[in-house]
Amino acid sequence: MAPNVRVLVAGAHGRMGTVAREALKQSGEYCCGLARTIDPQRQIFDSLEAALARDPNVMLDLTTQPGSFEISVAAVTHGLPTVVGASGWSDEQRAALGAIASRQGVGALIVPNFSLGATLMMQFAQRAARFFPEAEIIELHHAGKKDKPSGTARETAERVGGVAGRTPPIHSVRLAGLLAHHEVIFGRPGELLTIRHDSFARESFVAGMLAAVRSVVHRRGLSVGLDSILDDLTAGSASL
Repeated sequence: MAPNVRVLVAGAHGRMGTVAREALKQSGEYCCGLARTIDPQRQIFDSLEAALARDPNVMLDLTTQPGSFEISVAAVTHGLPTVVGASGWSDEQRAALGAIASRQGVGALIVPNFSLGATLMMQFAQRAARFFPEAEIIELHHAGKKDKPSGTARETAERVGGVAGRTPPIHSVRLAGLLAHHEVIFGRPGELLTIRHDSFARESFVAGMLAAVRSVVHRRGLSVGLDSILDDLTAGSASL
């Protein structure tokens, strides 16, 4: 575990924010939270300045767009390494955050999906695209998910398209009873290859979140995805 990691959780009252706070409390790495509603008992504040006064050294942004961009840019501008869990970031927004992070000499990490399994799914799909250029993606999420398609599906499509030369279509499903599920179906004459990942509980994202906040403090500039975190885990500089 990275020493002296003190994590500020933005979006601390949300579903993922609550999961993150509990996990970070258990590991002794929770510093404070940022939300619209103050909660002194849980050290949750309604302004970034008040949260920064608690001396965090990394921020985990679990808010949604468009607020995510504003909060993350403000944190990085203050020299705070930041992990972004929100989807819906444009290429221009990513570039802007990366430029500020490089100028401030801190790390910024945008993560479409904190699940280690989903990260491996994207890697496997990218490799499979070399041999199966025809593919389609199905992503299924809970009815409350705002963005469509999901950030993970878009990232997967971009990776597959970059190898296969054509971006696969994405089919989105929003239903009660689902959480987060992604399926990439590759076809060739006489055969199908299906690569699928399912998250059945939000706890599936905890290991990736913890690895991300422990790793970003050692980085400079912008990184996207948990791929580099998997490398860190192999090298032993971040832990689950």
